Amino acid sequence: MARLFSPRPPPSEDLFYETYYSLSQQYPLLLLLLVIVLFGLLALLAVAWASGRELASDPGFLTTMLCGLGGFSLLLGLASREQRLQRWTRPLSGLVWAALLALGHGFLFTGGVVSAWDQVSFFLFVIFTVYAMLPLGMRDAAAAGLASSLSHLLVLGLYLGPQPDSQPALLPQLAANAVLFLCGNVAGAYHKALMERALRATFREALSSLHSRRRLDTEKKHQEHLLLSILPAYLAQEMKAEIMARLQAGQGSRPESTNNFHSLYVKRHQGVSVLYADIVGFTRLASECSPKELVLMLNELFGKFDQIAKEHECMRIKILGDCYYCVSGLPLSLPDHAINCVRMGLDMCRAIRKLRAATGVDINMRVGVHSGSVLCGVIGLQKWQYDVWSHDVTLANHMEASGVPGRVHITGATLALLAGAYAVEDAAMEHGDPYLRELGEPTYLVIDPRAEEEDEKGTAGGLLSSLEGPKMRPSLLMTRYLESWGAAKPFAHLSHVESPVSTSTPLPEKALSSFSPQWSLDRSRTPRGLDDELDTGDAKFFQVIEQLNSQKQWKQSEDFNPLTLYFREKEMEKEYRLSALPAFKYYTACTFLVFFSNFIIQMLVTNRPPALTITYSVTFLLFFLLLFVCFSEHLTKCVLKGPKMLHWLPTLSVLVATRPGLRVALGTATILLIFSMAITSLVFLPAASNCPFRAPNVSSTASNLSWELPGSLPLISVPYSMHCCVLGFLSCSLFLHMSFELKLLLLLLWLAASCSLFLHSHAWLSDCLIARLYLGTLDSRPGVLKEPKLMGAISFFIFFFTLLVLARQNEYYCRLDFLWKKKLRQEQEETETMENLTRLLLENVLPAHVAPQFIGQNRRNEDLYHQSYECVCVLFASVPDFKEFYSESSINHEGLECLRLLNEIIADFDELLSKPKFSGVEKIKTICSTYMAATGLNATSGQDAQQDAEQSCSHLGTMVEFAVALGSKLDVINKHSFNNFRLRVGLNHGPVVAGVIGAQKPQYDIWGNTVNVASRMESTGVLGKIQVTEETACALQSLGYTCYSRGIIKVKGKGQLCTYFLNTDLTRTGPPSATLG
Repeated sequence: MARLFSPRPPPSEDLFYETYYSLSQQYPLLLLLLVIVLFGLLALLAVAWASGRELASDPGFLTTMLCGLGGFSLLLGLASREQRLQRWTRPLSGLVWAALLALGHGFLFTGGVVSAWDQVSFFLFVIFTVYAMLPLGMRDAAAAGLASSLSHLLVLGLYLGPQPDSQPALLPQLAANAVLFLCGNVAGAYHKALMERALRATFREALSSLHSRRRLDTEKKHQEHLLLSILPAYLAQEMKAEIMARLQAGQGSRPESTNNFHSLYVKRHQGVSVLYADIVGFTRLASECSPKELVLMLNELFGKFDQIAKEHECMRIKILGDCYYCVSGLPLSLPDHAINCVRMGLDMCRAIRKLRAATGVDINMRVGVHSGSVLCGVIGLQKWQYDVWSHDVTLANHMEASGVPGRVHITGATLALLAGAYAVEDAAMEHGDPYLRELGEPTYLVIDPRAEEEDEKGTAGGLLSSLEGPKMRPSLLMTRYLESWGAAKPFAHLSHVESPVSTSTPLPEKALSSFSPQWSLDRSRTPRGLDDELDTGDAKFFQVIEQLNSQKQWKQSEDFNPLTLYFREKEMEKEYRLSALPAFKYYTACTFLVFFSNFIIQMLVTNRPPALTITYSVTFLLFFLLLFVCFSEHLTKCVLKGPKMLHWLPTLSVLVATRPGLRVALGTATILLIFSMAITSLVFLPAASNCPFRAPNVSSTASNLSWELPGSLPLISVPYSMHCCVLGFLSCSLFLHMSFELKLLLLLLWLAASCSLFLHSHAWLSDCLIARLYLGTLDSRPGVLKEPKLMGAISFFIFFFTLLVLARQNEYYCRLDFLWKKKLRQEQEETETMENLTRLLLENVLPAHVAPQFIGQNRRNEDLYHQSYECVCVLFASVPDFKEFYSESSINHEGLECLRLLNEIIADFDELLSKPKFSGVEKIKTICSTYMAATGLNATSGQDAQQDAEQSCSHLGTMVEFAVALGSKLDVINKHSFNNFRLRVGLNHGPVVAGVIGAQKPQYDIWGNTVNVASRMESTGVLGKIQVTEETACALQSLGYTCYSRGIIKVKGKGQLCTYFLNTDLTRTGPPSATLG
């Protein structure tokens, strides 16, 4: 598009535009021109016959008419096929022009005495239509228009120059003709330039709209993929509607709800199976990995699990560290959901066995499966993650925790649904899981029927470790092996979605190279036919171009009324009529040229009576006043230097451009002024029929009689008054944006007035001119072509219908231009909304500083995103009492109302993130009633290491304030819900690795010992307290917080640790407290 807007478009686009222009705009006009000429010739024959003239007695006239009818009928036949026109546009246009010119010269020398005013109106018609109706470029049209003018002037000058002095003065008439032709050329060129500009603007807007539509489609696909990467389809539309409502409301928070509750997107599903899987030994392996290796390893592992889940119709729910859990039977019920989960568990164990056999790394897979019912959906306002809740989910989790590495551990409920599909064995109950022991139900281990076959095969392929050498780290061995699995990268699907098309996107290369008559001209070809041979983008391109064809105006449309061209939407029609028109001043300037031409003509062909001069002087004054009003804004600098009382004058131009009523009034007044001045000379001619050349005593030898009526103007002013009336018709077409109905009214008014003047009230003047011209000849009645009043009336009608066709065409394209601009604005606004929606969705999955890596111009889907940080503060905040609060009964809709309260808690926590002081806090995820967040993730890699400890860990204070704010929010919820929930918080800081994993449902997460210890700080903490490690306590004390020692406690996986409680009752107190000892 940038190239299209350049002053000189590239040849391919310019050629395409010219093709579009000639086909969509000029093709129907060319046909209408030929039809008008044919009907004009038939009208001449009809008038000649109706006036009682013997056609046979004038063989020259009859021959000219028959040749004209035959020639233009042949041209109409040649032009009736668009394919032929496109291929031979220039030659065919040249033939039409040459035929019109030949017809005009034939008319000159047919039917009687040749005069200087003969066929001036017809040549004016030829000149104007060359510009307005023939598919020629501006240069070709100007050359044809000037050639037409010169041919008339030269032929008459050469022919009439040697004539006797009995003819009226030739030079003034030729000068008047030259002024007429010059005005016709300027008016035609101006009309063509305006239409060219309007058409090119419409063409650009159509292409911009096409590109905007492609971009909009792309954004829709992006946000659809993003939404479906977070949520199942059945929830996506409902939640998308809420996001759109938030965007339209112009706020990031939720719209106010009438019941004061946040929206809850949770539904209950029965008949599902839940699978939990944990990679045994992964924590130790991860500690040996580099950040890139860790993220790659996790992405490949869980990418493989996602592929297995897809094969077995399971939906992955969430990834928690190295724990993976999914559900079968969502969102659609499946009769074999239990078998699906068991098969998936077996395949996961099999994949890990192959990995262990190939790399020698000591890891395994522990899987637990249970069948029952779940509540599933999304809670909270930010970082949506589809999740499941119920006692059955809890049981499945315990089944995994108490399972056997390499085996699938199932409950009796799942076994019953297997219907003997797999052999099982009783699981030993020595695992000591208190939850399962309390239930007292037997559990089982599934026997993998393919396990023995794999054991027999062993490692026939050889260990990768033996090939790579004994010194390679296990993590590197695993990484190299996992790369062979080829799991998709996160958001890789966005790479396959067509990238957004900016406004600088050029025309489709395929469209330009393949554009031919067969594409756009064969209207029997359907859009589906296009799709079969072109790609979707090019098909849409040609469909848009097809909508610009002017023949569409006569067909049923969703936008226009085919008869009136009014917009079907009343608001759009009102907006169109009230739209500003800055170009109005140029319309008036060009009509002034027509007025000035009329003035010169009148001065040349009359004896310039004082009354006529005074009338024109007054009219000039009115015109100058009008031009001053229209162009006053260009005089701003001059006016501002003058008196203050005149400073309002420049606003007049703005008023004219923006007030439709004022424009209509001024435009109508201007046209009526030109109409009235075109016939002003008739006022100074006698109204009574008193022609001295019809007197009986006038002999044939009285050749020295004057051409003037006694005490009046010369008779030759009569035909030139008709020619001035024709220029008045042309002035109406110069107001390009004037409504069609107003143009029709003015043209009808002027047609009626002109015909009544020259055919009725002042018809005797034409007869008197004929009597003077044919004085002394035997036949005083010339042919119809030489009788001014008849030829004038026919010219009026021809120009009336021609300008009516152009007015309709102009109206259609003005409205089409307005429509495309409006569509473009709407699509740009919708695209902007979609881009904001995509951004919100992406930032709901990823932190704001990570999102640009996956969308827009900076998208880098070829690489996995990973980042290491030296100092990140990790928070785990849980509401342990919620586990006891949660119950499933008919009263609370099987736990749904309990989740509604949890949704309120999490949503209120999320609302804190929108506060400026917590802008550095990043929510990671929620795990049931546990809230995980971190600070320090928006720092640049390596930045922390270059700063001193106090600066690098300053964000710890933000996290403490956030934790205190969480407790305050929970107190408010307790007050309104009559509960006594208490928060348990664990904090830790240190190095972490951040990354995005999972192709099916990309998930941002952080890993490392810092995260594990922070989780243990929460799980071993005390209600109402913030527990921190000794290192974190020291860092917080340096920031002015008070901590006191809890003592040494046993932490799973970490041994004995000395922990501290943060004194949240105190704010920063200045010097460090001695309680840390």
